[in-house]
Amino acid sequence: MLTKNKKKYLVGDIGNTFTKLSLLNQDYKIIRSYNIKTVQLNSKKINSVFFQKILKNKKINKNILFSSVVPKTYKNIKFFLNKKNFISYEIKELKVNQIIKIKIKNTKQVGSDRIANAVGSYYEYKKNCLIIDFGTATTFDIVKKPGIYDGGVIAPGINLSMLNLNKFTALLPLFNLKTGFKSYGKNTKDALNAGFIWGYQGLINNIIKKISLTSKTNYKIILTGGYANLFKKYINNYPVVDQNITIKGIIKIYKQLL
Repeated sequence: MLTKNKKKYLVGDIGNTFTKLSLLNQDYKIIRSYNIKTVQLNSKKINSVFFQKILKNKKINKNILFSSVVPKTYKNIKFFLNKKNFISYEIKELKVNQIIKIKIKNTKQVGSDRIANAVGSYYEYKKNCLIIDFGTATTFDIVKKPGIYDGGVIAPGINLSMLNLNKFTALLPLFNLKTGFKSYGKNTKDALNAGFIWGYQGLINNIIKKISLTSKTNYKIILTGGYANLFKKYINNYPVVDQNITIKGIIKIYKQLL
């Protein structure tokens, strides 16, 4: 139950496929999260209805922080919230280098969600971390002691690969990934399932191995995003699943810089 008359905070992660808003209590702990397809927030009506539901009868701090990889959607959200007397910030507008050192050539090329993942992981686990995010793309982000974002790897996203395979072939169907199968496929869907499970298992474990050998570092493996729980048992190095790691990073940036 929400506690009335105590200040609350709102943060959000605007991704290519989904947007997640998290309502925080006065101690910056997550009270409730709200998810919506990002494309829906480009509709003024849906945007309004979605945010009215979150903002109604809640004493929320006027500053709201987002990570966003979709500039158009962030612009629409910012415009709506401004009319409601809220001030929206995107994490790249802040001096995040005060929290984590971004050790790459062009910081503009790093997605805000990846910065948030690095911040969230380092301050949550206080270790060298490798964050694997199963989003529209499958991303691997490296954060090292003492708080250095050291780059990463971007691979094709699982859902996007499945959709494209269906789109550009005449006979291959859409399907839902499942675990527990014992052999290669005896029909088309099972063959596709084996290909995606074993294929991404090999891809992920090989990238982890390459990153570890190249950097001569052992990492805590953190999984987040849509297929994190499904792939956990297929990944070496005893990974943990943390579906709030991006939001945790945004919260840390909020507390430190706003």
